[in-house]
Amino acid sequence: MKCTNCGNGKLEPSFLEGQFRAHTCSSCAGNWILIEDFVAWKERNQDYQFADDIQFDTEISDTKKALLCPVSGSIMRKFKISAHNAHRVDYSNMVGGIWLDEGEWELLKSEGLAGSLNALVTSEWQKTIRSQSAKDHFSDIYSDRFGREAYEQAQSVRQWLQNHPQKADLRAYLMAEDPYSAEK
Repeated sequence: MKCTNCGNGKLEPSFLEGQFRAHTCSSCAGNWILIEDFVAWKERNQDYQFADDIQFDTEISDTKKALLCPVSGSIMRKFKISAHNAHRVDYSNMVGGIWLDEGEWELLKSEGLAGSLNALVTSEWQKTIRSQSAKDHFSDIYSDRFGREAYEQAQSVRQWLQNHPQKADLRAYLMAEDPYSAEK
């Protein structure tokens, strides 16, 4: 197979971490992994732990262009790996394969996601990422608007209020223009 990323190299059979099958590009060092191979390996090696002391020897690349599946030739979709990392992996829905650019496997390990490779491309995973990204975005907006200290204090009051048995009455009291007036 010809490399989907650089177009120059050949995808040679290999083993990632010496554990499960992949095809590694002879030129750009990217990896093509079939999810079924990863899942089968994972089922046979449930107790395997990926190293957590990752050393990055190379710069992590992230292909911005749309890539074609090296098997079917269809356009692959890009999936974010987490809410706190802009890197995305390319996934061929037609074949069930993931393309990892050089260094992305090490990135997945450093993020603690190597054992979840098959989950990264699920709608549940992506929904969780979108939800977390929205939460982080609003948190940044509130922090900028109120100031960090005031925002943290407001979060504390909000948490206290949420757990209070008389929260409806407390909200009414706080929202009233003059809580001591019968007219307002």
